[in-house]
Amino acid sequence: MRDQVLWRKEARIAALLADSLAVSPERALDLLYNSRTFTLLSNPDSGLQLMSDQYILTDLLRELEDYSN
Repeated sequence: MRDQVLWRKEARIAALLADSLAVSPERALDLLYNSRTFTLLSNPDSGLQLMSDQYILTDLLRELEDYSN
């Protein structure tokens, strides 16, 4: 069940990312899956799974901004 909950959370974050960056859902998933944030989200010990979708999105957007600079 935990995997299903995490999968839904990832989907919501990808949808928020797509809206925020005005990119396709596929591109948003690619950005998410290749991020440090996703690595942390996949690790239950990081505690990131307990944070809100908006919090994770903010962290991801900050990571992407740092990466592009």
